[in-house]
Amino acid sequence: METNSLAMSPVDGGTGRKPTTVCIFGTGDFGRSLGLRLLQAGYAVVFGSRRPHNSSLLPRGAQALSHAEAARTSEVIFLAVHRENYDFLGTLSEELVGKVLVDVSNNPRLNQYPESNAEYLGKLVPGASVVKAFNTVSAWALQSGGLDANRQVLICGDDSESKEVVVDIAHSLGLTALDKGSLRAAGEIEDFPLQLFPLWRLPLAIGAGLLAAVFTYVVVLDVIFTRVTTGKDNSFRIMISLANKVFPIISLTMLALCYLPGVMAAFLQLYNGTKYKRFPDWLDRWMLCRKQLGLLALAFAFLHVLYTLVIPFRYFVRYKVVTWTISEMKANQSKFDNTVAWYTDSYISLGILGFAFYVLLGITSLPSVSNAVNWREFRFVQSKLGHLTLLLCTVHTILYGWNRFLRASAYRWYLPPAYMLSLVVPCVVLVLKLVLITPCVDRVVMRIRQGWERKPPPDVAPSKSNPSQQPLIL
Repeated sequence: METNSLAMSPVDGGTGRKPTTVCIFGTGDFGRSLGLRLLQAGYAVVFGSRRPHNSSLLPRGAQALSHAEAARTSEVIFLAVHRENYDFLGTLSEELVGKVLVDVSNNPRLNQYPESNAEYLGKLVPGASVVKAFNTVSAWALQSGGLDANRQVLICGDDSESKEVVVDIAHSLGLTALDKGSLRAAGEIEDFPLQLFPLWRLPLAIGAGLLAAVFTYVVVLDVIFTRVTTGKDNSFRIMISLANKVFPIISLTMLALCYLPGVMAAFLQLYNGTKYKRFPDWLDRWMLCRKQLGLLALAFAFLHVLYTLVIPFRYFVRYKVVTWTISEMKANQSKFDNTVAWYTDSYISLGILGFAFYVLLGITSLPSVSNAVNWREFRFVQSKLGHLTLLLCTVHTILYGWNRFLRASAYRWYLPPAYMLSLVVPCVVLVLKLVLITPCVDRVVMRIRQGWERKPPPDVAPSKSNPSQQPLIL
């Protein structure tokens, strides 16, 4: 292979020029995977290595040379080595002048260095044009042909022509490219692969906290209270009976927490009289993780359904049914309560409907489904049907309790039953939503979200001839 500076060919459409030879520094997993994809895309690939003669692991068709020799073969060099091994670049300063140096490195942890790897590389090799790219794509994604969800390449750099060359390479590999701006954005791009489910942390913390609190509460009321007052041991109920109390309580509460921030945001806009004032940071974080809250709520709802389905197979339930049947036969009496039949069937029916809408909300949140509907359809399902789901599940819980709240025996140690606690947040959300959908309030909210402000800017005085500028008293 010739070692001239670069073999070039015009890009289709006359939009620019692209390299036919690409150099890669680094023969690790990512470097080899990238080299294989580049070869499949029609590029000639040259690897720069400390041990160029040991090239048995490199993809077939690639060439291995020393770093200096490899740098001379191409104008584009992918740097697939860790930051700790950048020292050898100092000896290649002359060979790297005018080259496009694509930094694909990541760090083991966040904020490991005071500056990003790409910015450090720009200072280390000032003669090269550094572009940060491909660090958000895994070696497995490259080997699998980009068939997984990780198909987007985030790119940043100070030279637009260099970024255009890298964008062309990404498109040639069947990947999409997103320009994030100058090299100052490299820190954000490098932090992206290190984030571990950032939007799931708050929902998981809320779910874990509710699980611990509610489980402790029901154990105290159902197990410890019985042991202290009667001396009976019914701790076996922890495994299924109490778990099947805890899961629906958490599910209903977390579903209500999905819609509570939206209601609060609407009331804040009403209070401020404008949509141009920022929400508090905690409310912003809360609203960003509503999807994750809903999916966790759906998971707890699934557990509730599964635990409910196994109830007839439990030894304790079968024992109670047989005992009750024998007692009825001995007493030679059988009484059918039509009222009990109505509320139990209604309770079950509303639970089935609520769970069906629950599943519909979860399906609509999938990217493949949400991308197939327009914004109005998505909003209808997630908002209108979401509040309907919350209403059905809340009424389902109310019918479960029926008239138990009137019985003094239900308040053990003067504490309310656990199901009553689960109704607090959903009822608050439904009442506030009912206020918001009343015509007089809804009209004001819609005007605010369309840009109307109760108080005009200081430099604009209200005009009597323009009613839209007149303050509206709520």
